[in-house]
Amino acid sequence: MSGDNRFLYYNEPAAMKAYALELGIPEEDIVLDYAGRRTYDTCYRARDIFKVNDVILITQKFHISRAIFVCKALGVSAIGVPVDQYSQSGYRRSSLFYWNLREIPATLVALWELYISRPVPVLGVSEPIFPLEAQ
Repeated sequence: MSGDNRFLYYNEPAAMKAYALELGIPEEDIVLDYAGRRTYDTCYRARDIFKVNDVILITQKFHISRAIFVCKALGVSAIGVPVDQYSQSGYRRSSLFYWNLREIPATLVALWELYISRPVPVLGVSEPIFPLEAQ
């Protein structure tokens, strides 16, 4: 579970973990990535830190196409599952408009990062999720 954790009271991975535990996911099956500050970082770190070659991305519908594209461009095979496929009525129309509109500049930034600037995200020690397969 990857997300942003740069600020004291903002911890996306911890929130995802708490929700997964509530759903009955065993804690030993949960791996957290606290440095997935943006989609590019998450996909890059999945490949280089967690040594993952294939991923299932679980995210909002408006974001899933870009997330799959970024992972594939970085050499990580990806499929996506939208988390909000059954809850579209739970979003205000203005929120949906904003998030869909936000994808336009976010996609342009992703293209810039993938093909021009190629930033190196926060890395660290390799932490293979599947240690036996990573050898």
